[in-house]
Order: sequence, then structure tokens, then C-alpha cells
Amino acid sequence: MNRRNFLKKTAGVSAAFTIIPRHVLGGSGFTAPSDELTRAVIGVGGMGRWHARLQNSRLLAVCDVDKNHLDRALNMVDRDVTGYHDFREVLQRQDVDIIHIATPPHWHALMSVMAADAGKDIWCEKPMTRTIGEGKKVVEAVKRNGSIFRINTWFRFRSDFYRLGTHVAPVKKAVLNGLLGWPLKITIGKYQGFEWKFYWSGLTQANPEWIPEELDYDMWLGPAPYKPYHAHRVHATFRGYWDYDGGGVGDMGQHYLDPAQYILGKDDTSPVEIDVDAPQAHPDAVGSWRRISMKYADGCEIILDGAAKDKDAPFIEGPDGKIFRDMKSDIPDLAKKLASLPDPEPQLIEFIDAVKNRQKFALNEQNGHRSATLVNLSKIAIQLGRKLHFDPVKQQFIDDDAANRLIDQPMRAPWILP
Repeated sequence: MNRRNFLKKTAGVSAAFTIIPRHVLGGSGFTAPSDELTRAVIGVGGMGRWHARLQNSRLLAVCDVDKNHLDRALNMVDRDVTGYHDFREVLQRQDVDIIHIATPPHWHALMSVMAADAGKDIWCEKPMTRTIGEGKKVVEAVKRNGSIFRINTWFRFRSDFYRLGTHVAPVKKAVLNGLLGWPLKITIGKYQGFEWKFYWSGLTQANPEWIPEELDYDMWLGPAPYKPYHAHRVHATFRGYWDYDGGGVGDMGQHYLDPAQYILGKDDTSPVEIDVDAPQAHPDAVGSWRRISMKYADGCEIILDGAAKDKDAPFIEGPDGKIFRDMKSDIPDLAKKLASLPDPEPQLIEFIDAVKNRQKFALNEQNGHRSATLVNLSKIAIQLGRKLHFDPVKQQFIDDDAANRLIDQPMRAPWILP
């Protein structure tokens, strides 16, 4: 029995015996081997090296298809950390508890599913998946294997929400206690404190280049369609291509939209109508857009203001009140009112505790899939350039074959999602 399965089977079980404190056995700061979680990081570019530096578990392995990235990572970690070229070898290690996935998004689903099937817990970079269909597969795999899963964004439970000037908690508290009324509209744009990073745009006329010796480009592409190599398609600028991500929406969307989903209480559903104002999209290179609106069945809306036109719009508004940046509001004495009202339910915000106790993390595969769906609905609207109607239960577009083809996109052989 591996350690992950042992924790799963014994979590919550108590026994009547005397526990000798750990420090008595091993001295101050001692961590018993049975208490130490281990991890491996797949993809050690910029974000992957951040994952490698985490101190909450012991790093055993790093993996990358670019030799320069791998060497750089190995030079910054302990000497007993092993480097790998093929992530499948990492998944075969029985001594690794947690897999950190810090690759481009076109790999997220496949690696997450394979890691879950290998008995691992998973810490995945955002966006959770590149397509809606991939997200459904990850949810199924995590449930099938009893894995613990988290997305690497945290604004629903920690830190100032970018330049909004506040944590999410007081806004959620105002909504939860009905101070704004219902339905609600959230606007996410420059004047609310959020940048959409339109510099993540692809090249439309890039001549093929020689593949650098240090990069296994075929493995970097993996399940993505084959396109001739150009340096702009990989590493720091891959976000500009639909095959791998979705520009600024793909990069920042789950950071911005997951807290909005949490505030509105929409963790178990999706919008029914998505509209877009954007230039005609290029089939390969991501470009710009001006405005995306997403409406839920109960009338709640999320507005993405890409053109920075909503200068006077609050972050959130309802029939009974508005909240702007820095918690400014048209509700008299909002801070005093909030102080006397019940707080939102507590969340499990330490991933290592979630793993040890076999409990769902605050941002997990289920609510993470729904906030990633907001990202992917936005991308599909941009690509098709028109209004979409979505069934949040079936997770399909209504009478729209072109849009539904973008839900489940084929993977390049030999890669398939189980």
C-alpha cells in the first residue's frame, strides 16, 4: 500500500493510545518520514521553478522537455532531486505523493488524468484545462481515483484581489447577507483593477525556424496539432496561440473569474448566454476583443471589459447597492453593517492539510472546472465571434454544432484522454 492510499484509508480514524510528541523522538523541528509528503514538478519554466521552491513538501523530481529549463531547475534544488525528460517516468515513481503540473495548458488535462490514474494528488497551474470537455474528464478522473486536486490560483480565499483594493471575503459577505439585492452584475476591466494582457497575441505570418537542439518540440507539442516550429510558439509566448492557451483570457481568466464565480455562488453551474464584441478571430493566433458578457439563468451577469469603456462601473452591483474599488459603496456605513453580519463559511486553504486529511481543497476539480469553463466559454465566443447559448447541466451548446466541436477537440496521436 503506498502512502497516499494509506492516508486515504486511515483519515479520520482515531485510536485510544498514548501519542508521544514528535519532538521528543526526533528533536525540535523533526518531521517523521511517515508525515512527510513528497512531490514532483512537471514543467520547470518560470512558474515551474516557483513550484519547485515551495517548502511544504519534499521535492523528489523535476521534469521538462527543454534541457536548458531542466538544467536550470536542477541547479537550484537539492542534489538528490532527479531530473526527467518524460513525465510518464515521474508518474511511475511510487514514492511521489503530489504531482505539480506547470506546463502550458494544452498538457494540463492529460497530465492531470494520468496523474490521478497513477494514484497521485495534483496541484495544477491555471487555467485548469484548455477545453470544457477536458475539464469534465479531469473531474471524472479525480473522482474515480479519490485524488486531491487544486488549481494554482488563490484569490477566492487569500490576498488582495489584484487592484480591486480588497480581499474577496468582504464582497462575498455583502452578497451572502443580501446587502446588494439580486440579481447581480460583476464588471472586470481596467477601471475595476484588472488588466486583460492583450500583449499575449500570436504571430499570423511566422516563417518556420530550426528547432533548437535543447528542445524536444514533438514532446512539447504532445496532444496539440503539429505546426512548424517558431520560437514565438513556445515558452514565454505560447499563450498567443489557440492550440495551447487563449491569450489574456487564458492567462488571467481563472485568476479573475474564479473569485467572481465564488462571490455569485455559482460554483455548481455555468452561464446560459455568452455574447461577445470582438474582431474576427484568426484561426491560429489569438488577438484582441472588446467586451464579453456572460449571463446566468437567474439574471446574474459577468462583464469582461476589454476595451476599458466601463470607467464608472462598480465591481459589483445589484438593485440595492454597489461596491467599487477599495470597498467604496453607495450603501451607507457598509463596513459597520458588514462587521455585524455572519461571515462566509470557512474554506480549507492549505493544500497539504487537504492531502493529509483527504478533504477537498477550497479550489478543487469541481468548482475549478466551472471557473475554467467561464474561461473556455469566453474563448469560444471570441473564436466564433457571436452569441452562444449554453446548457450548464449537459455542458453543451444548444443547437450549435460549430460551438460544440470546440468542447471536445481531438488530440494528436498517440495521445488520448481515457
